[in-house]
Amino acid sequence: MLGLMQDRPLLISSLIEYAAAYHPQQEIISRTVEGGTVRSNYDQVHRRARQLANALAKLGLSEGDRIGTLAWNTHRHLEMYFGVSGSGAVLHTVNPRLFPEQIEYIVNHAEDSVLCFDSCFAPLVARLAPQLGTIRHYVAMTDPEHMAALAGMGIPNLLCYEDLLAGSSEDYEWPQFDERTASSLCYTSGTTGNPKGVLYSHRSTVLHSLKASGSDTFGVSPASSILMIVPLFHANAWGLPYACAMNGAKMVLPAQHLDGESVYRLLRDERVNYSTAVPTVWLMLFQYLDAHPEIDPRELVLRVAGVGGSAAPAAMIERFEKQFGAALVQGWGMTETSPIGVINTLLPQHAGLSEAEQLRIKLKQGRALWGVELRIEDDEGRALPHDGKAFGRLKVRGPWIASGYFKAEHDALDNDGWFDTGDVANIDPEGYVQLVDRAKDVIKSGGEWISSIDLENATMSHPAVAEAAVIGVPHPKWQERPLLIVVKRPGQEVRPAELLAFLAGKVARWWVPDDVVFVDALPHTATGKLLKLKLREAYRNYVLPTVKDERTA
Repeated sequence: MLGLMQDRPLLISSLIEYAAAYHPQQEIISRTVEGGTVRSNYDQVHRRARQLANALAKLGLSEGDRIGTLAWNTHRHLEMYFGVSGSGAVLHTVNPRLFPEQIEYIVNHAEDSVLCFDSCFAPLVARLAPQLGTIRHYVAMTDPEHMAALAGMGIPNLLCYEDLLAGSSEDYEWPQFDERTASSLCYTSGTTGNPKGVLYSHRSTVLHSLKASGSDTFGVSPASSILMIVPLFHANAWGLPYACAMNGAKMVLPAQHLDGESVYRLLRDERVNYSTAVPTVWLMLFQYLDAHPEIDPRELVLRVAGVGGSAAPAAMIERFEKQFGAALVQGWGMTETSPIGVINTLLPQHAGLSEAEQLRIKLKQGRALWGVELRIEDDEGRALPHDGKAFGRLKVRGPWIASGYFKAEHDALDNDGWFDTGDVANIDPEGYVQLVDRAKDVIKSGGEWISSIDLENATMSHPAVAEAAVIGVPHPKWQERPLLIVVKRPGQEVRPAELLAFLAGKVARWWVPDDVVFVDALPHTATGKLLKLKLREAYRNYVLPTVKDERTA
């Protein structure tokens, strides 16, 4: 027997329709690529999204066509989130931080029909255009005033975004179609091999947005003022644009202005109470505040700082709590999980714990949300207990988890429908996930595993350390031993022996790295994660002092 409920499809267009109907004047603040600020609202975003949908139809675009973007977080990019997907086409957000060869591969693999780009990426587009065989139109996401600067670059079939909208009517009725229809496409960062396309659906996106709105996740509401630092080209900005529209929240879009001063000014001027970023952006904010001791961070109204992409160190959690009066909430996910997998919020029974005990919990990645099932397995595929001790390969499944990759021959699931995340983790009896490492990054020493993540977090708690990475390097006796690579804070000094002594009381004795190397900067992926592959290549022939000692003994 079926229930007697109306069967209305879960579509992205319904989110912006709702926002425009019930929160029409809620602000959308956008910095621009060219400079300046655009102050808009949901009513204007909705009207311009409908103009965009009409413009795309005039260009001959239809359901299922892929429309690429090379763009920062701006009002125009946000309009495309709703205008493209709402029309039935597929929004393909391309990460401009990738290598040009990767961008070329991604656009051609996706078979994009249109490529929309911020004016600052015009030289890159001009360089790539001869190799992009499926692009019929290039759209500069700017106004006529700034189009003149793009003339003469040789970009074929070049159109102006604002001219397209000006020539299109706001009269547009969002089509109704199957909620399983593809809505957006985002490629993984391709740290090993070519990037892979994750194809989201309207259904998965709306369900993800519902859960992202919950009090145990982002807690989005009309009272939220959200600075969206996470890029719109990175896993749909963690789903926040959709959750904000669903709840009528204020959005603040920083464009490419992510330096410490710019982030601070937006937090202050727009009365931001929630923001999300990878750790490197928060570190830049800290550096700016350290250089300006006259600024009191408690003058801000920031209450929650979200972090993902890599683990949040204890020092970062404590600084937000003590200096900002804000909670740092970390989570874990990936492009293939839309991306929310787990979020770290304390449970009621933790209220009576000491600060140190609470911090121990906060350092974990978090608990599963409704909609996400978790499982850890050993190398033979056997399920392991959630006892906080056993660790193995982390697998997930759920309605917003990828089942396969775009244009791939095979799905990405095992025989029981689980997706292997490539992470190694343990899960405690309360459901908190603790990542041990990426499966390819874990260090195996003397037959036992060492977590590079735990070592990095412990190192980051030293006041002289700005950033740290740990990799395994060859050892003739132990197979691998950890090498600690450190970026020092400006004006700070610390010796290798001092750092190793600092770690000795914080991790197992046999985990303590065999050596420390200081560098000016660490390599990162296009999404801000540590690029361990590049570090392993750079130090693959590194001879540890323990090896030298054994050779001379």
